[in-house]
Amino acid sequence: MADVLERVTNLLALLLETRRPLTLVEIATELAGQYPDHEISRRTAFERDKALLRAEGIPIEQNVLSGDRAGQTAYRVDRSRYELGDLGLDEAERQALQFAVAAVRTGTEWGTEAIWKLGADDQRRPVELEATLPALVALPALFQAASERRVARFVYRGSDAQRVLRPYSLLARNGVWYIVGHDEIRGEQRTFRADRIEGVVTVGPPGAFERPPDFDPRAALPSDPKTMVTGEFAVQAARVLVDGTRAEAIERELGSAAVIERRADGIVVEVPCTNPASFRHWLLGLLTHAEVLGPVDVRADFIAWLRALATPAAELMP
Repeated sequence: MADVLERVTNLLALLLETRRPLTLVEIATELAGQYPDHEISRRTAFERDKALLRAEGIPIEQNVLSGDRAGQTAYRVDRSRYELGDLGLDEAERQALQFAVAAVRTGTEWGTEAIWKLGADDQRRPVELEATLPALVALPALFQAASERRVARFVYRGSDAQRVLRPYSLLARNGVWYIVGHDEIRGEQRTFRADRIEGVVTVGPPGAFERPPDFDPRAALPSDPKTMVTGEFAVQAARVLVDGTRAEAIERELGSAAVIERRADGIVVEVPCTNPASFRHWLLGLLTHAEVLGPVDVRADFIAWLRALATPAAELMP
């Protein structure tokens, strides 16, 4: 007897290639030696295989036959429902889509098969570079909510309050998924990191809202992550004192317009901090050469973050 994986693979291939529905007896004959000879055992094994394929989303159809096979049940896979249909892409569009599929990995195994379905030759992959994007539990619900205009409800890390969002778009930047939309509680557009959503995302009925006609996904995630509006802070900028050893480099990075005060020991710059995580990591890169002067809540948040980082190390000290 063949193992289950081999048998199920062969069953799928047979049901895809057959020009007419096949009965279980015909299937067992075509796949000689792969199903038991005993009728009840054969039926039991086949039902398990069929359930396995259907659980993977494969559309196995069954029909009750007539004529000389009247009353018998026959099976096949409708190729038009199983295979990716013609997307109507021109050559440039097809190559661009191949590039995107080949260049991005999502933690799943669908990438190579998708490239084949798009017409790529596996011996000559379109690109060699890859960006790895995490596969998160929240992603399917967020994708459904954004694509079908459903209101999404979820709890965001660090807050016990439930967020109610009209999601406009699900986007990726630098290996991180973001959901952008209108926060109904705050009454403004906000951006949330998908990996900071806790628990289950619930979605409402489709067509619950309309995206603003001027919404531009390209502008939703700015090139400077520190300027990205997230669900944590209100829109604001931080005042940071940078000492003389790093002042020149920071002024080149941010531009002279960011300098709001020049001191003997350095410069005070205004830095976007609407994305606290990116702001913290930028500031941490300056080590002891910078100090947050304000606003008070931004300074307090950074101090609390540093203390949280230092706590595990302190607990290990004798």
